[in-house]
Parts: sequence; structure tokens; C-alpha cells
Amino acid sequence: MTPEHYRALFDPRAVVVVGASSHPGKFGFVVLHNILAGGFQGTVFATNLERETVLGIETVLSIDDLPDGVVDLAVVCTPASTNPEILRACARRGIKAAFVTSAGYGEAGDDGLRAQRDLVTLARELGVLVAGPNGQGLVSTPSSLCAQMVAPYPPAGRIGVASQSGNFVSSFMNWAAGTGVGISRAVSAGNAAMVTVADYLAYYADDPATAVALAYVEGIADGRGFYEHVVDVAARKPLVIVKGGTTTGGQAAAASHTGALASNDKVFDGMCRQAGIARAATVEEAFEAAATFATQPLPAGPNVVVVTTAGGWGVVTADAITADRDLVLLSLPADLQATIDAKLPPRWSRNNPVDMAGGETRDTIPEVLEIVASHHDVHAVVYLGLGIQSNQAKLIRAGGLYPDHGLARIVEYHERQDARFAQAADEISRATGKPILTATELGTTDPANAGPRTVRETGRLCYGSANRAVTSLGHLYRYARFRQRRGLQ
Repeated sequence: MTPEHYRALFDPRAVVVVGASSHPGKFGFVVLHNILAGGFQGTVFATNLERETVLGIETVLSIDDLPDGVVDLAVVCTPASTNPEILRACARRGIKAAFVTSAGYGEAGDDGLRAQRDLVTLARELGVLVAGPNGQGLVSTPSSLCAQMVAPYPPAGRIGVASQSGNFVSSFMNWAAGTGVGISRAVSAGNAAMVTVADYLAYYADDPATAVALAYVEGIADGRGFYEHVVDVAARKPLVIVKGGTTTGGQAAAASHTGALASNDKVFDGMCRQAGIARAATVEEAFEAAATFATQPLPAGPNVVVVTTAGGWGVVTADAITADRDLVLLSLPADLQATIDAKLPPRWSRNNPVDMAGGETRDTIPEVLEIVASHHDVHAVVYLGLGIQSNQAKLIRAGGLYPDHGLARIVEYHERQDARFAQAADEISRATGKPILTATELGTTDPANAGPRTVRETGRLCYGSANRAVTSLGHLYRYARFRQRRGLQ
């Protein structure tokens, strides 16, 4: 398959939904609806055996009734038995890519596997890229394309997703919608009969819309081929992988899900380390690692300083950094300690974590963040305590005395300060070229809080806990070190 085939898949000029339905519960309706609702920038066609008008689209009987050389992508929502002739019709009309949602192939036993092999053989003969089968669809935000049978349509961003599980595509897109860290491309590989997850990742490595690739895999039929793909991807862009089927029970589930044979997990883990791939233990960790790669600069080294407004948060964060196999909890250099001394009262911690111990004034947090991040021995910062003032403001609003007694003014001040702190963290990170990761449970428990909300508005991820921030930072540093050791720019 050529780059032109992938362009047809992800950035088509026109799309046809094959098997469109007027029944709102059928995939042929849902896919057409989602394409239209997503605001696809090209032309939308649809086929229907009754030639019904569906969602305002005047359908045609078959692909042969479409104009020649106009449509690039067919989204096929028909029974498996009809698909060979549909592919032939696609080839006759110059359609270069087909996403096949149909089940009943490799996941359905020997007969289905034979049908799947025959479909791939035919597609290769015809020169048509077949994505799937047994997949849920794809998303391409640069083209406003939402050609999938599930929700949501994510915000636009720089993360490219490829998954053997369509449900995990939805999971990643849900995380994107919740955090504001968006998606460039996302595809459910399904059985990956012709185009594998590794093939999609190789496409993302050359895709200017994608900054980081994110994958979920269950089984790998060609281990050597997979390695050769992903090692090339990771040499050019960060790659995050989460793998299912790491236990006997999970392997059995993977076989029944996509017909995939799960690979040896220890071998897979070693491959990831050798190739510079960030392997995540959970889907949440995988998304947050990808979001970190998409929104933070790579650190020049392992030294981390924690800046916190309260002691307990700093203690557990210091534990997490120390427990990481590569990150270093930096002992504060004497000159950095002396500079901070001038900004904080004597009760501050005088160590890392930099615990302000409630001694901050209106400007202290931005000033200390800048002092710390600007020091040449500091490679990354974890900032804790954002949103405390806005949390108090929320309590005041609900207390029954607001807005009297000067409460309106103090509420406004609290919320303005948290927004300012979040903006400062973003601006200082950009100015210094160093990652500053902001962590607070309010990002999850109260995303409307002015602090986390402003973090999202700056385009960054607000981590739900310090431990999660440190885990992501560990992935970020290990990839930076991988590139440094191999002389990659």
C-alpha cells in the first residue's frame, strides 16, 4: 500500500457509506450520521438497496452508480458475504480505501479465517486498501472525518491512535474529550487482516498532523515485522503501547476477540525497551503518557524538582520520583536554595520538595516556578497545589452568605489567581524548554475549577495525581535518553 492509499483512508476527498440504513439502530445509519455530524469537509455519498433518502442523503443502489474517480473511501456496513463484489465495485470506481466493519471473519473460526484471507488476496489484486474487517471505524480530525459507529468525536490534537480493539479507541477518545488533549487520527484495526497496527504506526511516523503514536495491541502474528516497523517509528516520534493478553486468561480472551495469538510478554517487553517504546501498564497510563509527549518538551536529563504548597503532597511525590528507575529527586543546589530563600519565609522546607509551607503571597508561586525551572541543574518540575484557592471559592459561593460581606471580591481573586498560576506554569515551560507537570485531584474531581480548567485551556494535561504525573514524566525522560544515546535530533 502506498502513501496515496493512506491519504484516501484518512484524508479522503469524498466518502461513500455502503449499506446506509434509515433505521437509527443499524450501523449503516450510525456511521452515516457520525460522518455528517462530524462536519466532514468532503462530499458524502451512500448506497441503499431501496434507494431511500437517509439523513438527507439521496442514496444510490450500488457503488457502480457513483461518479468515476471522485470517491476515495468506502465505509462498508454490509454482511461479509457481499464484500468481495463491493471491493470489485470500489476498484471499478477508483476507490482506493475501504474500511470494512463486517464481522464473521478471522474471529469466527476456520471458515471466517478463509473468507478473510480471500478478501485480502482480492484486495491486493485490486489495489484497494482494506482496513479491518471487524472494526468500529476511524477518525481523522484534520479532515473533520468521524467515520465510526461509536462515540465520541474527539477534540483535534496531535495523538495518533491505532488499536486492535475498537472499544479502546473509544476509551482513548473519551480521555481526549475529558482532558482536552486531542487526537489527530484514530483507527480501529479490527482483525488487521491487511493493514496491521504496525502499518498505521508507520504512517503516523510520517504524518505531520501527528506528534505521538499510541497503540493498543493484543496479538502479533509477525514479531520480526512488527519490531522492524515500530523501531523505525520510535526513532522518529514517541510511541506508546499498551498490550492486552499478558496472562493466560487475557490471551484466551484476545483469541476470541480478534482471532489474535498473543505473543510472549517477556519478549514483547524486551522489544519495547530496546526500541525506545513507552510501554504502559494500563489504558489510562498509556493515554497520559501520549498526552505528555504531545504537550511537554523532552527533558535534557533526569533531575526533577517538586514545587508544592503543602507538605504531604510533596512527600508522596518524592517517593514516586525516588521509586522510578531513572528519575532523580535533585538535592537543591546551594545557589538555588539561596535564591528561593529570598522569596519564602524561613519555615519553607529548604530542600526538594520545595514546600512553600503556606508562605506564598500573590506572586510567589510564579516566581518560585520560574526560579526553579530556570536553574541549569533542573531538568523537569512537578507542580502541586493548583486549584486550592478556587476550591475555597466554590465553598464560599455555596455557603449562603455570598456575594455579600466582601465575598464576591475574594471569590474572584481566588479564581483569578489559580488561572494565573496555571498560565505561568505553561509560559515558564515554554520559555525554559523544560517540562512542568501540574498535578491535582481537582483535575478529575472538579474539572471546572479555575486551575485545572486553565491548564486545559493552555493545551496541557492536568494530572489527576502526582503519581500519575511522575509515571508520565518517567516515560518522557526515558524516550529523551533513548534519542540522546542514538544521536537522534
